[in-house]
Amino acid sequence: MNTKLSAQLSKLLVGGLVLYFIYIFITALSIVDRRHIGTKNGTYINSTTDNNPYIAQLADRLTSNCKSDTCRVQYILDYVTTIPYKINHINANSPQETIQKNFGDCDDKSNLLISLLHELNIESYFVLVPKHIFVIVALDDGSFNNNFLGDIKGLYLNGKKFYILESTAKGSSIGFPFRYKISDIEMIMEPFENREVEVNRVEWRL
Repeated sequence: MNTKLSAQLSKLLVGGLVLYFIYIFITALSIVDRRHIGTKNGTYINSTTDNNPYIAQLADRLTSNCKSDTCRVQYILDYVTTIPYKINHINANSPQETIQKNFGDCDDKSNLLISLLHELNIESYFVLVPKHIFVIVALDDGSFNNNFLGDIKGLYLNGKKFYILESTAKGSSIGFPFRYKISDIEMIMEPFENREVEVNRVEWRL
């Protein structure tokens, strides 16, 4: 009787372990699917943070004196660009790791920048070009520090204007110059849904 009971318990234990490993495997595949996206030159792995209380509180604190999205974007950009640039030869750091380590490359700093913007519901995307990544943001034409956004060039995606944010340029402003060819753009990416943005027409103009 005890032998049969032991055998049944062993089967239940083995079955439970099998189910657990299947769950772990499916979860891992889900994470890979959310974090990996194919590009012309390989695979990009994003390390953005979504619904992170620390990042959300930081975004609110940095922009507490702002009354417009233009102000919010510039204050967040100022914060990210003050973090020293340093090439990260390992995997991309999470936004919180970049803050804690106080350094990052274009991947790390762009992950932090777009995560902060995301917490404020400001429309923004990654732009992947050869050996670099930057952020673009949609803003209504307005002014900040007497610079009129309407007089600054932007990337137009299907007729909608987006301004370049360069996370690696200390002290840079909204509307960083586009230093590539349109044909250099490998992908425009929405990292929180891990999808490529469908774009039929891209222009660089006022």
